[in-house]
Amino acid sequence: MQWAWLIPVFSFAAVPLIILFGKYLPGKGSPLAILAILGGFALFWVTLFGFLNATPDTEGCQTGEETGALTCSYQRTWFEAGFPGTDNDVDKRVRLTWGIIIDPLAIAMLGLATLVALMVQIYSLGYMRGDARFDWYYAFHALFIASMLTLVLADNFLLLYVAWELVGLCSYLLIGFWFERPEAREAAKKAFIVTRIGDVGLLVGILLLWSQVGSFSMADAFAAAQSGAIDHGVATMAALLLFLGAMGKSAQFPFHVWLPDAMEGPTPVSALIHAATMVAAGVYLVARAFPIFVASGDALLIVAIVGLVTALGAATIALVSTDLKRILAYSTISHLGLMMLSLGALGYTAAIFHLLAHGFSKALLFLGAGSVMHGTDELDIRKMGGLRKVMPITAILFSIGALSLGGIPILAGFWSKDEILIAVNEHLNPVFIVLTLLTALLSALYMARAMFVVFYGRLAESQEHAHESPPTMTITMSLLGVLALFFGFMAFNWPGDYEGIGSFLFYDHPEGFHFTWWLGILSTVLAVAAFAYAYLAYVRKSYPLAGIRGRCSGLLKVVENKYYLDEAYQWGVDRVVLVVSGFVAWLDRAVVNDVGVNGPANLVRHLGVALRLHVTGHVYSYALAMALGLIGLAIFWWIQST
Repeated sequence: MQWAWLIPVFSFAAVPLIILFGKYLPGKGSPLAILAILGGFALFWVTLFGFLNATPDTEGCQTGEETGALTCSYQRTWFEAGFPGTDNDVDKRVRLTWGIIIDPLAIAMLGLATLVALMVQIYSLGYMRGDARFDWYYAFHALFIASMLTLVLADNFLLLYVAWELVGLCSYLLIGFWFERPEAREAAKKAFIVTRIGDVGLLVGILLLWSQVGSFSMADAFAAAQSGAIDHGVATMAALLLFLGAMGKSAQFPFHVWLPDAMEGPTPVSALIHAATMVAAGVYLVARAFPIFVASGDALLIVAIVGLVTALGAATIALVSTDLKRILAYSTISHLGLMMLSLGALGYTAAIFHLLAHGFSKALLFLGAGSVMHGTDELDIRKMGGLRKVMPITAILFSIGALSLGGIPILAGFWSKDEILIAVNEHLNPVFIVLTLLTALLSALYMARAMFVVFYGRLAESQEHAHESPPTMTITMSLLGVLALFFGFMAFNWPGDYEGIGSFLFYDHPEGFHFTWWLGILSTVLAVAAFAYAYLAYVRKSYPLAGIRGRCSGLLKVVENKYYLDEAYQWGVDRVVLVVSGFVAWLDRAVVNDVGVNGPANLVRHLGVALRLHVTGHVYSYALAMALGLIGLAIFWWIQST
């Protein structure tokens, strides 16, 4: 396990090699990036088996006080600053370390990130073939996944923050990869700026914890929060600040506006962002810092409320979107909201289980959307239909992903969603479970709509030229399809030592899989009903939708315009930010600069100009001045003496 730090290092090392020598290498350096992540994936298995065979007596390992799970950490000192304490003084040294943490949460994220990144990079061989910046694409890809893997392994908040910012930088580079397109440039800037707002909160939260604990160590912060060494109010404030950072990265309301626009990047990038890297980082952060949220208590309710609002709002927008990738983008936002809702409901295992199941299914769906675009040069679902006749493999695999995220038994998404419903039902107000079930219904409906409209029904005349994608794309999609089909069975007990994911990945104590029948049956009925209705409405045309649009035109207009949040932000920028910044600029220029800085200098200059007039260079002028001065002194002496 000590060698797990090499998992991101492989990809980090590939970046300069591809940039410097990619144009001279076969495949423009793409094999280097693929071999690097393949090496990371292989080392993940070594780390996993090492962890499964570890005990509290293993070097660097102990049972975590905050989670009850086995935790292994390995550190190296980066540097120390300050002075050691004396008998009458405290130790004023600051010690910074680079370290890795290996626990069930890190293991799960390493597996998800390395596998999805490997599939996406192989898929990209076909999708990005012929691109002028093919080598730069793979260099950015390698840097992106390396940053995410470093974030997952970090055992202290400082290293996590460095990796967090690198992830943000790479998302900017990849979303705006086709920077010659204005939409891509604007989307990249939007993602970078919106997530920076949340990152400020994360930085302040980290510094607040450091001020309380005296260390950037996560273990020290969690122990202090659980022992009560951190005041309840401070713990709540720190948790909310950390959550602010997570809201930005994981596109939670109201910071979700950047994610749909990020679809301007290459589709494989969208798959990586939505399934295993950037948006997963926010959920991972809340799960990693869960002891602080539990110590606060109040922060968990905020997490649950924000998650529910995000999930429900994004689901409604996905239902009326017409761009295939944007439908999937709003689906991602909705499911991220469900994960946050689960964490807020103390459903730690359910949230991470759904993060994994969603990651495999969503990667499959985005790669399927890329396959559609590759074969048709189209993403508007209104211009599609019947593609299963010309793209049968893509149709089957996309349908598997849609059925999984729609909550159809026995696919992976059904089991993880069921666990979220149980957590919400057991720990939150009944209003939450009602709205969560509504979200599940909408989730099934927009997945069914995307699947049936694009792949079923009559083949559109404009799509008769469509063709299936090359093997590099379909094979990787097939592997993800297998996981979308069968990963959910990880929840169950199996013969041998495996007792379900709840016995491996948990917060407080191991918990076996449990199924609440009424919730499971109700969610199944809702999902099946949604798919049945979508089939009748979009394939059989049994339910004309024009009447519904006529009766709900006002509401539909609001939803189709994404609740006018982008317009509200633009108004705020134009009418508030630019006005205030203009006033500040005038204040800086006219008052601070012209009066405060240049004013004294100008005064001295004018005084110098005035005073220099008495320097004439004529002796008689100086003699006159001396005589007048002498007369003045004499008059002053005479007045004083009388």
